[in-house]
Amino acid sequence: MENQPWFVINESDKIDSPALCIYKDRVRENIRRLLETVHANRVRPHVKTNKMDGVVRMMMDEGISKFKCATIAEAEMLGLTRAKDVLLAYPPNGPKIRRFFMLVKKYPATRFSCLVDSPEGATAISEYFLPAKRRADVFIDLNVGMNRTGILPESAIEFYEIIRGLEGIHVVGLHAYDGHIHDPDLHTRQVRCLEAFSEVGPLKKTLEALAGYSITLVAGGSPTWLIHARQGDRECSPGTFIFWDKGYSENLPEQPFEFAALLLCRVISLPAPNIICVDLGYKAVASENPQPRVFFLNATDAIPLAHSEEHLTLTVSDIASYPVGRVLYGVPRHICPSVSLYDKAVIIQNNRVIDEWKVIARQREISI
Repeated sequence: MENQPWFVINESDKIDSPALCIYKDRVRENIRRLLETVHANRVRPHVKTNKMDGVVRMMMDEGISKFKCATIAEAEMLGLTRAKDVLLAYPPNGPKIRRFFMLVKKYPATRFSCLVDSPEGATAISEYFLPAKRRADVFIDLNVGMNRTGILPESAIEFYEIIRGLEGIHVVGLHAYDGHIHDPDLHTRQVRCLEAFSEVGPLKKTLEALAGYSITLVAGGSPTWLIHARQGDRECSPGTFIFWDKGYSENLPEQPFEFAALLLCRVISLPAPNIICVDLGYKAVASENPQPRVFFLNATDAIPLAHSEEHLTLTVSDIASYPVGRVLYGVPRHICPSVSLYDKAVIIQNNRVIDEWKVIARQREISI
């Protein structure tokens, strides 16, 4: 069929709903647009958004070799794809130290590293690796205002001096995530970002002088990656760019990415005049944000009324346009946790289903 919208799937009647649909050509285009701005050697995409080895391989095909992740399962997915360099952007403790150690042993083709932000955590990692005559590569995690993990930059030198003697770890870098900086105005965002990192550049140089070798700075996320890319002395870590979503399309208008992942659902009931119900409950779309949590490309008049586990009810202006069984295509406000709600993704190219990919890293464990 000619001139049909890009999102329409010809075999939609064969797709059970709700479903996660990935538009492969648009994913490739988003990768291309990212690499137009920053060289592949200076980008470390966060895979928490996609959680799929197929998507990781698409990035690797374009020359991206370094990645960031948040869970052991995501790290193992990257090991399975033989990614060159993987940062677990999390300070492992308890059983996670053992699992991190097993990753390092099982996937020798991948260089794994993790975060440290306390003497206790660093010591525990060192004590686990040392008996095996190994050293864990670690990044010192900095708190530049997010107040989630990390230490204040002014405490980093003292912290480094405390942990530098631990024989089971090797400090290879600094990590600083500024997710609290997401102002819609780019100028305001840039001012806040540079202010938050004013101590980080000098700190990096001081640590390099103390250590006697170069260290890597990994900085930022989706709202600030472009600002960090322009600084030239660090790797940037966008994640959402790969699929994009409604929230960032509205709040980060300067970024060039396009929607590449949609949620397919169906009208399942017409319970009252001008009210429809679709099968997109909050088990199928991220629900941490206020409504609307999803925006329908082919139902722009639909306004959310109520949301429950398996149902989303909406008011519409012309109920005759929404017969039971009609397929709707929705853009989530927040794509990352929406992806993690699905076991598999339907892969679309040229309005046709071409494959299915398992969302392998939505699991808490793969084999480790």
